[in-house]
Amino acid sequence: MVTLDGDVLARYPRASRYNSPYPAHDAGCAVDLYPAPEPGRGRAVCAPSPVAGEVVEVRTVRCPSKPYAVDEDHLVVVDTGTHLARVLHVDPGVDAGDAVAVGDSLGAMVRSGFFAPWVANHLHVGFRERDQNPVRASGSLPLDLGASIEAVPWDGTGTVVETGDTYALLDSPEHPAPGETVAGVATDDGRVLDGGLPHYEGGGATPAAARDRRAEADGGAGRPVPFLGTTVGDVVDGDTIAWRDVTVTADGEPIHGLSLWLGVDRLGVKLVAPGHDFAVGDRVRVGVA
Repeated sequence: MVTLDGDVLARYPRASRYNSPYPAHDAGCAVDLYPAPEPGRGRAVCAPSPVAGEVVEVRTVRCPSKPYAVDEDHLVVVDTGTHLARVLHVDPGVDAGDAVAVGDSLGAMVRSGFFAPWVANHLHVGFRERDQNPVRASGSLPLDLGASIEAVPWDGTGTVVETGDTYALLDSPEHPAPGETVAGVATDDGRVLDGGLPHYEGGGATPAAARDRRAEADGGAGRPVPFLGTTVGDVVDGDTIAWRDVTVTADGEPIHGLSLWLGVDRLGVKLVAPGHDFAVGDRVRVGVA
């Protein structure tokens, strides 16, 4: 188990261990970190490093062809002294042999063909033992976020504050302490829900306190996960859950799903709904059946 320092996590406004279709996220073995948008651009441009150490490898990889993305991605491997950190979705501005500190730019953010159209630019971060193959896609170690996470109840309602072709972002639930704590949307029994419900295979239901996370890792398998009055999944192992056959609705109409994450400066819920007709200012009620 590798722990990502809570002070590092706090540098990124948004993070998710489970909101992805890729295998490392299915088991909580990676985290996506979303840097703050740069003033005047509305998006992150530079990729701030989440680790300190020596760059030991930089590699370009092909990715699926998408009309909204580039068809090449990149891998930056950093030896932290205890592990190898693998960082994806950065056009590297560093070379093997360079030393980097936390917060240093690794290069420019890449919008790659690995992203679904509703996904914002981010860094994918995973860790390996120092003697492991750093290039293979599989093999990352289980990852713990070294911070208590506040579980914020949500009644399923919100106002649209942003839209794109494939999504609408709601303003609720409201973050309890922007910039001071990590928070996430609460399950009905007080855990923190993380992931793409149900459009990715699974997600995460993380106890808010680190001591409870350790306890559940030893005996939580099979536990149901209730959310908005419906059992949406079951714990498979540790924090990892498998979704049940559920449908998410917005104002009674089925949508593709919900995007849920951990927030440092704000929360909210993203409605994943290609072809939607939501507009900023609309009041929406979300349900799960």
